[in-house]
Amino acid sequence: MNRQRPDLRLELTSNPDLLPAVRGMVSGLCERYNFSQVEIGHICLALDEGLANVIRHGYDSQHDGRIWISCTIVTGTPTRLRIEIEDEGRQTDPSRIRSRDLGEVRPGGLGVHIMREVMDTCEFTIREGIGMRLVLEKTATELAPGIAPTHSHQGIE
Repeated sequence: MNRQRPDLRLELTSNPDLLPAVRGMVSGLCERYNFSQVEIGHICLALDEGLANVIRHGYDSQHDGRIWISCTIVTGTPTRLRIEIEDEGRQTDPSRIRSRDLGEVRPGGLGVHIMREVMDTCEFTIREGIGMRLVLEKTATELAPGIAPTHSHQGIE
C-alpha cells in the first residue's frame, strides 16, 4: 500500500482526561474538509471508543502508556479520513476482538460494535514487537448545502 504522510499526528499518554482535546483536534480537521456534523459525530464517537479500549484493555487503565494517533485526509471525490491508533499495550489476537452479544442487557462492551457501525473501516492488527494498531476510515458522503470545500493545498487561506 502506498502510505501517505499523516496530516495530523499526535502522541499522548493513556490518560482519559486528554480525550476531549483529541476529539476537538480531529473534529476541527474534519470540519475543515467538510465532513457533515453527523459524520464528525460518528468519527469522534469511534475515536473515543477506540482510545477508551486502548486505555482500559491495553494499559489496564494506567495513565502512563503511550498512544499515537495519525490522521490522513485523502482528498478527492469523495474525501476520506484515515485514523490510525497505535499503542504499546497488551497484544490481543484481532480475531478475538468483538462486541458482546447485543441481546445481553448490561452496561459496557459495545465499543467495537459502535466503531464498526459508524465507520466504513474498523481493523485491528498486532504491531510488530509490542502493542496494537486500530485503523478507522470514514468517507464523506454529505456536503453541507451551499458550502464549497474549504481546504487548500497552497497553505493557509
